[in-house]
Amino acid sequence: MRINGKVFLVTGAGGGIGSEIALALLSKGASVAAIDLSEEGLTLLQEKVGKNPKNISIHTLNISDREAVAKLPEAIIKSHGTIDAVINNAGIVQPFVTVNDLDYAAIERVMNVNFYGTLYMTKAFLPYLLKRPEAYILNVSSMGGFLPVPGQSVYGASKAAVKLFTEGLYGELLDSNVHVSVVFPGATNTKITENSGVKTPSMPSTNGEQQSFPMLSAGKAAEIIVRGIEKNKPQIFTGSDSNMMNKLYRLNPIFATKLITKKMQSLLGA
Repeated sequence: MRINGKVFLVTGAGGGIGSEIALALLSKGASVAAIDLSEEGLTLLQEKVGKNPKNISIHTLNISDREAVAKLPEAIIKSHGTIDAVINNAGIVQPFVTVNDLDYAAIERVMNVNFYGTLYMTKAFLPYLLKRPEAYILNVSSMGGFLPVPGQSVYGASKAAVKLFTEGLYGELLDSNVHVSVVFPGATNTKITENSGVKTPSMPSTNGEQQSFPMLSAGKAAEIIVRGIEKNKPQIFTGSDSNMMNKLYRLNPIFATKLITKKMQSLLGA
């Protein structure tokens, strides 16, 4: 997809990968409607862009509020005249505990934001995208969406739902003007844990193993994602860990599951 001149909506744009995606799109000549629950984060993004920018609008919104999302297309079109692409990046993680110890409130919150938020945004904007000469939907899943991660089982389930939902959508829209991509980020240096209201667990060094795949910067992840949009790539992997674990899990899922379980034991107090 040619980015210059297009109008992109980006959720989770108040920080992390979402903020960097918005900045990368703006640098390529796109207009951006930035969506986030955090008004403070959106204000910081706008400050990075500069005073009174004409090609960015900010919208404070809870994407798990279906009624609020349903009203969003009109607000975006009022600000930008049209909408060409939706990037569903917003997401949260669960507390680092087993399913047995995870309360229902946390379960519902993760599913509502990660899966239903993505679903609501897609449903709200797809009718408008289908009317454009060329359009795009990009949904951010996770490495945890194809690989089981103990201590993040419900988070993984929500991102697996995003994965299959997006892949199904890709098939449904093959003969349309709407391109569809799913993104599988690996470990990325963002504040997703803090922003999710989850206590950050400490992970002690074990023979330097955690340095095998250093965390990707949010800026680099955004660069890979935007490049994938330009190439209309159905699947986009960010990070060598995501690429490697995808191949390993396809080759030997039991071995891969035991490997990631061993690495997660210190986080779970095992």
